[in-house]
Amino acid sequence: MKELTEKTYDLTIKKGLHLVDFWAPWCGPCRMQTPILEELEKEYTAAELQMSKVNIDEYPEIAKRYGIQSIPTMLILKDGQFVKQIVGVHMQPQLKKELSMYMTTF
Repeated sequence: MKELTEKTYDLTIKKGLHLVDFWAPWCGPCRMQTPILEELEKEYTAAELQMSKVNIDEYPEIAKRYGIQSIPTMLILKDGQFVKQIVGVHMQPQLKKELSMYMTTF
């Protein structure tokens, strides 16, 4: 998963469907969520879904934009617009269900 910074965040989420994981290295539940997200990422092409991470210790301003108060928190964004916030550890089936609501069908 791509690590986003203050410089890369807006450009990265600008187009397409994104799942952004807000985390910190000291967060136990975040460490549990990471392998779940890494496996989930393998199930989608980059055209379908892009997945990224934001370390809230390094980039707190991005987290403040969305009022994130606990981690892990994942945001679903479509074409740069916030659509859903998911708080806490979630398994792949739950995340796939949430994402399916925003997938573009051709």
